[in-house]
Amino acid sequence: MGALIPLTDASRRPVHVPVVTGCIILANFIAFGLELKGGEAFVLKWSVVPANITAGHDWITILTAMFLHASWSHILGNMVFLWAFGPEVEDCMNPLRYLVFYLAGGLVAMLGQVAANPHSTVPCLGASGAIATLMGGFLVTYPGDQIKSILIIFVFVRVSFIPAAVIIGVWFLTQLFNVGSIATAQTGGVAYVAHVAGAIFGALAVPLFRDPKYLADQA
Repeated sequence: MGALIPLTDASRRPVHVPVVTGCIILANFIAFGLELKGGEAFVLKWSVVPANITAGHDWITILTAMFLHASWSHILGNMVFLWAFGPEVEDCMNPLRYLVFYLAGGLVAMLGQVAANPHSTVPCLGASGAIATLMGGFLVTYPGDQIKSILIIFVFVRVSFIPAAVIIGVWFLTQLFNVGSIATAQTGGVAYVAHVAGAIFGALAVPLFRDPKYLADQA
């Protein structure tokens, strides 16, 4: 068994405090607390059910579902990835641009899953699609940055520095390989289609969202 856990960008530090990234993480944990309190009924009410969206119902869930998670491991894993790649992407945008970029990517990711399985009644939830958007944007903006990561191979654990292009590239190929499958956890799941859609949107859209002042500083 092996695993790779990205921790942070070792090649640069954000110039600005990643306030929006921090607020998004906080919002996810608040929503998870509401899930723990509200139980399965709460999760089912606010998750995306593709068949409902196709029928023209519950459109608000395309937004709310990206703040829900099916388990502690689900939310912790997603928040680790968000903190690893979010601050640097936020740094190349102003806060409003970054928030719109994140939310738009999450919406595209969820709609991608609905389009792929329009009659599915399996609830879809999680921040993975929006985080995939950040990863796509990060890949285009900082492909050569070294990502400090924890590499686990069986019982061996070490800290490694791996280029962003390698980490995100391998991750993206894995998502493509698994398209059509749904990673389920407890009452819901997040489709690989959502990951692919989010990452592609992020890679294509990030030039439109980068702050012109950041581009001028990099020139």
